[in-house]
Amino acid sequence: MLPLMEAEAVDRNSWVTKEEMLDIYTLSQCTPGVIAVNTATFIGRKTKGFFGALFATLGVITPSLIIISLIAAFFTSFADNPYVVHAFAGIRVAVAALMACVVLKFIKSGIKAPAQVGILIAAFITVAFLKISPVIIILVSGLFGFFALRGKEAEVDE
Repeated sequence: MLPLMEAEAVDRNSWVTKEEMLDIYTLSQCTPGVIAVNTATFIGRKTKGFFGALFATLGVITPSLIIISLIAAFFTSFADNPYVVHAFAGIRVAVAALMACVVLKFIKSGIKAPAQVGILIAAFITVAFLKISPVIIILVSGLFGFFALRGKEAEVDE
């Protein structure tokens, strides 16, 4: 959903800039709940206030709620079907590819200073190999970014 949301909010409707979208993704990841729902809520709030947030949130969760309810009602009757098993295997690969695209976009648009490359590598290694809580990684990365990039605003903004 995130690539679709970015296409709608940034490219098609210009509700937010790419930089604002990165900030919204970051905040959405830090707040409790599903990142897509949080992202929609933040974009709705920014564009149309309280009711924008409300309707953006409902717009994201309602279709999923309906589809998941329908699938859940009938899933046990077709969960062992080989076609369904293979379809889910394909869907998992497609989801991984979409997530990889989002990560690459973050890297391309978010890294503008050498210190940020260091934060990226350290955060990746920490998440992948050390099993440290993402909350701690986000907080430490934010603090490191604040102190490492302070005074270099012109370099980061360009």
